[in-house]
Amino acid sequence: MRAVAAAALVVLALVGGLAAVRPAEARTLASAPLGDGLTLPYFVSAPPGQAGITRILIAVHGYTRDATRTYGAALRAATEAGHGTDTLIVAPLFQVPQPEATQCRFEGVPQAAPADALWHCHTWAEGKPALNGHMTSFVAMDALVSTLLNAYPTARSVTIAGFSAGGQFVQRYAAFSAIPLSSVLLRYVVADPSTFLYFDPARPMPGAAACPYYNKWKFGTENLPAWLGRSAAAARAAYASADLHYLEGALDTGTGRGTAFNLLESGCAAELQGKYRLDRGERYAAYDDSVLAHGAHTLSIVPGCAHSVSCVFPSRAGRAALFGSQ
Repeated sequence: MRAVAAAALVVLALVGGLAAVRPAEARTLASAPLGDGLTLPYFVSAPPGQAGITRILIAVHGYTRDATRTYGAALRAATEAGHGTDTLIVAPLFQVPQPEATQCRFEGVPQAAPADALWHCHTWAEGKPALNGHMTSFVAMDALVSTLLNAYPTARSVTIAGFSAGGQFVQRYAAFSAIPLSSVLLRYVVADPSTFLYFDPARPMPGAAACPYYNKWKFGTENLPAWLGRSAAAARAAYASADLHYLEGALDTGTGRGTAFNLLESGCAAELQGKYRLDRGERYAAYDDSVLAHGAHTLSIVPGCAHSVSCVFPSRAGRAALFGSQ
């Protein structure tokens, strides 16, 4: 653990420190060591050991890997929630090799460095192993959290929040996380994903008989890949006991402007979960309430927001999910 922390300190020292006041343009790019000589890059708002950091908010980007925009939405949420100085904002970047990266690249986000772990545009969101290493994207998140807790020892809580494809990642990661947190509170926020992981064959829409793969990973827990490292029963128990909150934009429905309908996952396994993101989220929250967490997980519908992390995270409901009641 000390070696991981030391490596993170060296990287941050090379890229430079940050002031105590952290506007979006002051973010810096650092890297978490993953083993085998590979790293996971991330944007971060303060240098290691920054005084007064009691919370860590890790904001996971969507399919376009819009880590800078997601970082900005998280920073604004923290500031408007009154946690602008005590919260470390972190936005990991799951890198994709060229030329595929041009299909899922957000303006201003750097290309992969030689040591960066690499995934396909969609496989990082499913927890799959890296293309150039053995670690999964879930293990990479475990390593990032460990690196941050060593570099910011005053932190007492970690919130991992994902939007869109990042929401898919966080929802599944909550069932397979391997973070040993004995003295730190861990919270998950799942916002506007295209699909969810179900823990039994039940689905809210008819037609399962005509969809032979609907209950296999990543939609269900049949035939779980060995690289997940956990049984279906253990994953269900971990998920049910997690501190977890759902966010859905009230306007993230239909095919209109702002819904990112072109990125909505289709196919029978996805469509058995509902028609659009809001519908799928409401149906999954009802399923969760009925058979998983029995009311311990909350769903907030964010008025006035379609498929926009910049709208959802800083909203009143978003701030409450990320930081507790406002």
